[in-house]
Amino acid sequence: MEILLINRTNMDISAFEELFAKVADHCEEVLSLPGDYEISVSFVRSRTIHKINLEYREIDRPTDVISFAVRDDMPEELLEEMKDLGDIFINLEYARRQAKQYGHSFEREVCFLFTHGLLHCLGYDHMKPEDEKVMFALQDRILDPIMPRS
Repeated sequence: MEILLINRTNMDISAFEELFAKVADHCEEVLSLPGDYEISVSFVRSRTIHKINLEYREIDRPTDVISFAVRDDMPEELLEEMKDLGDIFINLEYARRQAKQYGHSFEREVCFLFTHGLLHCLGYDHMKPEDEKVMFALQDRILDPIMPRS
């Protein structure tokens, strides 16, 4: 999977190129995906994601991650040709707070948010309890071998 990283913060994101590649590779293995997908990941601050959340979701507050799946509204016959999965926006300020709150590393939290956004871009959701169970189990299965919880 080709991952384009865009840093719109002043934080160091150099560690995430290799970590995200490992997560993506393991995701491809777990889900039996071809390796030729593309996704972009933008690292942002709370103010930027707040604006995105308000404009696109009509929710007037910042959040930790937002994904825009390109494939959601594509006709079935075009999906096989489409290699772009979409865009993920990760709020690094939120990630730092949540890492402390959950008692794990900042790197694990950012990788968790990437995994969560990636699964959304692959068509997974958690609106219904049964879908949430599937998606959250996949998150753990993909991420835990790469970034253990402790």
